Amino acid sequence: MAFWIASSPHNHSKAETSALMRLVIYAVLPGIFAQWYFFGWGNIIHILLAITTVLFCEFIVLSLRNKKNIRKQLFDGSAILTAILLGICLPAIAPWWISIIGAVFAVVVVKQLYGGLGHNPFNPAMAAYVMLLISFPLQMTSWQPPLALMTIDLDLANTLSVIFTDFTKEGYSVQQLRTSVDGFTMATPLDTLKTNTGLGLTVFESMENSVFGEHFSLGWEWINAAFFIGGLVLIAKKAIAWQTPLSFLLSLFICSFIAYSISPDSSASTMFHWLSGGCMLGAFFILTDPVTGATSTKGRLIVGALAGLLVYLIRTFGGYPDGIAFAVLLCNMAAPLIDQYTRPRTYGHQTKEKQGEAK
Repeated sequence: MAFWIASSPHNHSKAETSALMRLVIYAVLPGIFAQWYFFGWGNIIHILLAITTVLFCEFIVLSLRNKKNIRKQLFDGSAILTAILLGICLPAIAPWWISIIGAVFAVVVVKQLYGGLGHNPFNPAMAAYVMLLISFPLQMTSWQPPLALMTIDLDLANTLSVIFTDFTKEGYSVQQLRTSVDGFTMATPLDTLKTNTGLGLTVFESMENSVFGEHFSLGWEWINAAFFIGGLVLIAKKAIAWQTPLSFLLSLFICSFIAYSISPDSSASTMFHWLSGGCMLGAFFILTDPVTGATSTKGRLIVGALAGLLVYLIRTFGGYPDGIAFAVLLCNMAAPLIDQYTRPRTYGHQTKEKQGEAK
């Protein structure tokens, strides 16, 4: 039994699910490598924990449902991709149980509870991320600074120790790992900028913080660039539709450009928004999910534009510094309605007006 994912009703170019998932996993590898280079082993460890958990949970659920060809469904790549996306989004030094709880929720509740692949209304990785963020805000906001800014060596052994015991081998805590040379607790560039502007500092004054580096956001800019390259590969391979990421990035560009033009002292530039947080990951790997996203061409454009607007509003006025996950879930909710009003007309059928005229 083969599983297929394709947009309907007029796109007949279908790819076997396993092949599509493998291609997406390959495309996400440059971003994972960039994360490892700038932030160490943490995200890779969480990815491995999440993969192990989702495979175990998926096997249990499929067995309880008496599904046939469990092995093929188990390794079709969908669960593994969900685990990878979740592991990418977690703070690198979050405790081990965070990735396990998130993985269980993503597969058992968000995916299998609704009937499995193709039936889930929400993106499993983003739904799990939001659940974790709301349930465990302390652990989910314990972002470490880039390795170049850390005063404590965080090698593989120390990273494993922190994730499983909350302390390094030398006894340093997570809070101490997040403390810079001058004694200040480090945060992500988005969080730092949001906090500083809320305290009355200008964007330019905030950018003097070492977490921004020489350009926009130390480490994060190259991670986003890596995901951007992977996304372009997916578009070139026709694995994803180009309308959604283009519309998303254009929408975020318009919002940030207008705000920056009006008040550059309190609004970040477009490049900062594009190269910070999970922007490119969301644009190319999350919003383009063929199950939870829009299927019509116009629908993809609308969903992308809506997501870009929501991300900007949440980053600027919301209580969370990024907003990608929340924007994705809101767009997942709106996608069926958007598709209903933007789906292509079916040939051979008359509209109600023309039917009335014919009578």
